[in-house]
Amino acid sequence: MSEVQPRRAVIQDHAAFLEGSHDFQADIEVLAGSDLVGTILETVMLATNMRFAAVARVTADRWVACRTVDEVNFGLAEGDEIEIQSTFCQSVRETSQKVIFNDVATDDVYRNHPIASKFGIVSYASIPIRRSDGSFFGTLCAIDTEPRDVKHPRAVAMLEMFADLIGQGLETEERLEAQEQLVAQERELARIQEEFVAVLGHDLRNPVAAFDAGIRQLGKEPLTDKARKLLPLMQSSVHRMNDLIENIMLHAKARLGGGIRVNATTDAPLADTITQIIDEIRAASPEHDIRHDLSFERAVNCDAARVGQAVSNLLSNAVRHSTPDAPIEVRGRASGHEVAISVSNKGEVIPEDMRQRLFQPFQRGAQSDGEGLGLGLYVVSSIASAHGGKVDIECQDGSTTFTLLLPLLSASV
Repeated sequence: MSEVQPRRAVIQDHAAFLEGSHDFQADIEVLAGSDLVGTILETVMLATNMRFAAVARVTADRWVACRTVDEVNFGLAEGDEIEIQSTFCQSVRETSQKVIFNDVATDDVYRNHPIASKFGIVSYASIPIRRSDGSFFGTLCAIDTEPRDVKHPRAVAMLEMFADLIGQGLETEERLEAQEQLVAQERELARIQEEFVAVLGHDLRNPVAAFDAGIRQLGKEPLTDKARKLLPLMQSSVHRMNDLIENIMLHAKARLGGGIRVNATTDAPLADTITQIIDEIRAASPEHDIRHDLSFERAVNCDAARVGQAVSNLLSNAVRHSTPDAPIEVRGRASGHEVAISVSNKGEVIPEDMRQRLFQPFQRGAQSDGEGLGLGLYVVSSIASAHGGKVDIECQDGSTTFTLLLPLLSASV
């Protein structure tokens, strides 16, 4: 095999770029898709009267067109390659000096040059393109088969400025592409994490349900004094685990399923559902005085189970942060077109700058001591939003009140 054959074997063309298999695919895509580079090439042609302009990727042994505007019909498009020895750009790369001539027939340096003769080049300009770190990328080229005044100082200054702009634009485009790839990777990682959380929550349900059933059964059996003290603690732990699992599952549904869906029913048993939640938390936390006043004087159309989960989260939050011996109060009203359910407790005042962040996932209060996943209030907010409502927080006179405000929904929601 001759020396020419291996060199030609690596030459690729526009078809390889269209197939996405070009050796310089990424470089070509950055330049071919850049509005800046397209505008620069068009401006170069208008300002110099040259009828061919291009940006080429140039290495020690490759010359590849990355973006072209061709009115001479040289036949070079994105991805087309010619032998590096057949270009002036090899000299530009090796010497870091531009190559410019107005008319090859009269130019002192390039008169009768074989490259110009081979391609019918009469006027020519090739300017090095460098990244900001000084590394060589390629060239900005302008070519014509007729004499042009491309060596005019203004034209040279313009070409050098445009080469600098392309070099800077390359880094900007590459940084943006790298950032987009990083964002895509982070999104995929987040999706995998959320799927894992969803599966974990689902798989934990059965063993926790078994614990709960076992504890309930033990409560019906004769117990020693020590067992009677331990049983409420076990019930509290199981209740807490159930809360965590429900929050994990609702969070996963919200993120993976496009949001929490609610199924409103006519005359939903809201008071009964909330009362049951209060009774469960009283049993799990007998040391807290939980008082309630529910007055739903008209039929309420809502998803009672979802609202119950929201109230459970608010109550559990109040139990964790309530001042000892201070009562926790639950109130519920239905008036006009709105349902208002509030949970109040005495305790540390929540700083103003933290109040809205509490409703974001995995956010916890300053006094949480690392307890919980920080999903409880996020789930409350998600359930409120799914109902078309919201959650308000008010801190006054050492008391914190979370209020769930829900519009009265139709049964079809």
